[in-house]
Parts: sequence; C-alpha cells; structure tokens
Amino acid sequence: MAAATKCSPQLFRNMSRFHPRTILCKQQHCRHILTRASRPAVYHNCRQYYDPASSYKESELWKIYHETKNWCSEAQKTTPWINPTAVFANNEISLSDIDVYGFDYDYTLANYDNDIHNLIYDLSKEVLINKKKYPRQIRDLPYQPDFAVRGLHFDVSKGLLMKIDAFHHIQLGTVYRGLNPLSDDEVKELYHGTHIPLSLMNSFYGSGGHMRQMMDLFSIPEMTLLANVIQYFIEKNIPYDPEYLFFDINDAVKSIHYSGAMHQTVQNNIEQYLEKCKNIPEFLNRLVNCKRKIFLITNSSYNFVEKGMNYIVGADWMDLFDIVVTQARKPSFYSENKRRPFRHFDRYHRVPQWTKVDKFEKGQIYLEGNLELFHKMTGWVGSSVMYFGDHVYSDLADPSLRSGWRTGAIIPELESEINTMNSDVYKESLTWLVALQNLIETMQANQSPDCQAVIQEWLNERNKLRILTKEVFNPRFGSLFRTYHNPTYFSRRLSRFADFYTSDIINLLNYSTDHTFYPRRAALPHENYYHAGMSYHNPELL
Repeated sequence: MAAATKCSPQLFRNMSRFHPRTILCKQQHCRHILTRASRPAVYHNCRQYYDPASSYKESELWKIYHETKNWCSEAQKTTPWINPTAVFANNEISLSDIDVYGFDYDYTLANYDNDIHNLIYDLSKEVLINKKKYPRQIRDLPYQPDFAVRGLHFDVSKGLLMKIDAFHHIQLGTVYRGLNPLSDDEVKELYHGTHIPLSLMNSFYGSGGHMRQMMDLFSIPEMTLLANVIQYFIEKNIPYDPEYLFFDINDAVKSIHYSGAMHQTVQNNIEQYLEKCKNIPEFLNRLVNCKRKIFLITNSSYNFVEKGMNYIVGADWMDLFDIVVTQARKPSFYSENKRRPFRHFDRYHRVPQWTKVDKFEKGQIYLEGNLELFHKMTGWVGSSVMYFGDHVYSDLADPSLRSGWRTGAIIPELESEINTMNSDVYKESLTWLVALQNLIETMQANQSPDCQAVIQEWLNERNKLRILTKEVFNPRFGSLFRTYHNPTYFSRRLSRFADFYTSDIINLLNYSTDHTFYPRRAALPHENYYHAGMSYHNPELL
C-alpha cells in the first residue's frame, strides 16, 4: 500500500469518516496524517498515513509505529521552553487597570524554608501524644518531605488519601491507605468505579462531606502525619476509626497555629524558617512609586507578621502599606459581614483596643473585620483591586466572586513542576505518549488477532509512559496540576478563582506595571491546535 508524496501542513482538512482528531491532507491522493498531540511542534511535520479502515499485517503496523516514533523524536526537539518564573493567565487582565494591590502574608510575601514542614509535623505529633494520648511510639515516625502534593483529597470515612481530577474522577494509582497503595481493582470496588458523586465531595471551601481537600502548603505535613499514623496503626493491629483519626490530626495541626507554638518557634529562629528575598522590598516600593495603594489582609497575628516583615523588608515596612489587617480569620472575613467589626491593635502594649473603627489610618494595625466594612471605608471595590494569596479558597474565591476583585495565585510548587516539564525525559515521553495514544485510537479498528496483539503491546507501553510522566513529578501522586489526562481538582479551582498564577510574587518585577496578560487559547477536543511557532513565556520576548 504505497503512500503519496510528503505534503504541506497548510493543505490539511478534516474528514468525517476518520477519527475526528485526525487531520488529513486535502491534496489529491495524499494519505498523510497529522496526529493530534499536546506539543505544538508535532504539527509542523507530516508522515505517511494508511487508511484505518483497511486490514493491516502485523509488520505494517510496526512500520507505522516506528515511523511515528522517529517523527516524535525529532518533533520534541522543537518543543518550546517554558519560563518557570513567568506569569500564566486564566483571564485577560491589564495591570494598568489595577489601582490597589492587596496581599496575604504566608507564602505570598513571606516564603518559608522546607524546615517549616518538619516543624509542623513534629509539633503536631507532640499534641497527639501529650493532649490526645496517642501512642508515644509515633514520636519516632519520620517526616517524609516528598510523600504528598498539595490539593489531594482525604476520604474521612474510608481513611484513604487520593488525587481527584476536575471531573470528580479518582486518578488510579494515587490512592493510599497509610503508606500502602491500593490496587486499581480495590479502588473500583470501593467506589463502584472511579467517579466521586457530588454529594460526597467537599464543600465550597474544601471542607465538609466525606472528601476533605488538603489545599494549603501547611497541609503537606498534615497529610504525611495522617499516612504515617494510619500505617503505624495497621502494622501494630491497633483498631481505629479513620474519621476520628482525621479530626484528631487536623485539630492537632490547627492547635499549633492557634496556640502560637509554631509562630513562636519561627519568630525565635527567623533565619532558619523564613527566606529573605531582597526583591520583595523592590517590588513593594515600585508599586508605591507608581502611585498604587497597598494593603495586607492576613490570618496571622501582628506579632508574627511584624517579626517576619522586619526581616524581609526592614523596620520601616509599615510605611509602604496603606492598610494592615491581621487575624482576619479568612474566609469568614469575606462572609460574616454583620458580626465582626474591625478593632484597633495597640502596637506598643500589644493588646486590642475597644474604640470603634469607622475609618482606616495609615500606620495603624487592625484586627478581624469583614469585607463589607472594608468596602465601605475604602471604596476599593471591583476590578481595579487585585488581591494575591496562596490559598485558592481562603484567599481568592470570595474576593473574586463577592467583590469582583482581580486575583493572583502564588503557587510555589509551579517553578519545580515547570523545570520538570522542560526536562528532556519528560518532553520525549509526553510527546511519544500522546502520539502513541492517537495511533492506538486510530488503528484499533483492525480486528485480526495479530493486529490486536500489536495494539495490546502498544497499550502496555502507553501505561508505562503514563506512569513515567506521573512519577517524574512525585512517585506517588504525580503533578499538582494534572492527572493522566485531565486537570486536577486543584487546577479546576485555580482556574476558576485566580485570574493569573505564578510561582512567586516577585516574578511580577519581570513585567511593567501596565502589562496586559493574555490567556492562551486552549484547544477544545473538537478544535485544532493553532500555534504561532514561538516560545511561550520567554522573557527575551517580553
């Protein structure tokens, strides 16, 4: 079965009798195929194509396989490099329209060393042992920094940690009881498939229901502690109720924040736990010099924030901010509009004052409060205000939905994930995985036993590639942003509540204060992928 001469990509057309993702050349007699792949570079080539409706010999299928693989090997070399410190837009937004900038503190202005996770883990173990009378032997359970990723769900009724995608499907291979993975068959039997009904999913803020989403960066040591304690109970044959266990550990982690135990340790060892970045003062000063208003709304206490900001910015950090609100109790700050007035905080005596707050004054510290009063006293409403935070629910959801503020998510893990995506092993594996999957989809119509045996070999290789492209991010749970095919549940919420996201607030220094961010046009399943051939998010192009 001879193929026609190589054709130009400009001559492709869709033909309904082939798979809807297959793009064929409209040149007469040409049977070339352009396989739909996630990498734009794949579109720049065209290879021989054989009619999937025809019957093939085993040798012919392998010939197509090797030609496609060779093609992918060359195509991945032109895959654009992604700048790990770029800003990525979900919505079009121009910074020239932003008059007011608001910030959270933890993991937004203040970045922590990984030692903070060890601290949370160790302090929480002590609460379990001393206050909840858990076995003292759990003190010897070591922290595993690479065990979990943010955004996982914990099934409190079954005691299972897992990753769920944007469509409420469990990613097989990511379900753990303690430190032990469940087989795909076990998962399907427990959940009657892989779909989690809406009635079992978490509420708007990630809590409630059987599924609790572990959403912030401080939850990473919490997930590790959950897994380790469950594993200990299993190995020692200690009966336990997973729901009680979850709430005990969750309460222990909360208590070290509320009691001030974690904050006090950080304050006493500020250089160990807090990263000092000289670009933070530069970034804040640039906003002030450009006549932008700046405010801080954080759940942390003033004493904790003051110690950190003195270290990061300097003793005069208060001069940069028009309003500072601490102990805001987000997300309640956004919703409890009738019950929680603002209070003055006496910086010198370190106590709240009882005088009524009816206006904000620069240089003063405020506690608690609510969004409605904040709007009333500042007039800062709508899309001229932008707020930055790391917690998609507590920081970003309500400002976006209730106030129309523009929102920016700070995702520290993003830089590492992009570096992995830029690696040769990932680019090669993903390019070939997508092409191989499309080859399987196209050729599965060949029903002869020999051809079906070939297809099965391809399916086995596809499964190995899926595991490889998952484990390069995290051996157990893979990428924060993707399952095998789909965006994760975390990604879904991120795209809903954040106008753009980046790995660090200082990345905005790479852009002017009137820069416009444009979202990339993502191809829907029925659309072609249009690509201009340029490297996205390359700072040299800015």
